[in-house]
Amino acid sequence: MSLRELKVCLLGDTGVGKSSIVWRFVEDSFDPNINPTIGASFMTKTVQYQNELHKFLIWDTAGQERFRALAPMYYRGSAAAIIVYDITKEESFQTLKNWVKELRQHGPPNIVVAIAGNKCDLSDAREVPEKDAKDYADSIHAIFVETSAKNAININEIFTEISQRIPVLDTGGSSGVRGFKLRREPSDTTRERACC
Repeated sequence: MSLRELKVCLLGDTGVGKSSIVWRFVEDSFDPNINPTIGASFMTKTVQYQNELHKFLIWDTAGQERFRALAPMYYRGSAAAIIVYDITKEESFQTLKNWVKELRQHGPPNIVVAIAGNKCDLSDAREVPEKDAKDYADSIHAIFVETSAKNAININEIFTEISQRIPVLDTGGSSGVRGFKLRREPSDTTRERACC
């Protein structure tokens, strides 16, 4: 069974739950008092997808404006980006659209984009209608899912959807779809500076 390393970055406003999504996916745990990320944090998880192992190299970026200039360092070379917004904060959904524009202009060609409307367990305080977010995601050909890191809703599913959208390697070992080049990340990726 072949192993593929897939770099994934999480983008979005501070406080939308990016770190909680990563922790739920990798450790299957939730900490309501998690501290804001400084710069970025890095975690990995390997899952089986069909006849391959997908090792997700996950860069969880800081949402604060002062760290925004660092984001290209993390989404460069990414196979996928998960852009997270908080369903209870309309402003975080508007910020998400700016991230999409930036990825389209400066990100890798054909990067798989997933939009996660987090905190769906707080639907009573909803400010972003699910239909509006889904329509937007469809318009940019992105994966869309509403998640709850707290209640473990649709967390694994978003990574499964990413696996499904990654081009299959042909027998020659190169990517055969739409000019998308998957390359192995250097082995020293884990030593990349995570803080500024």
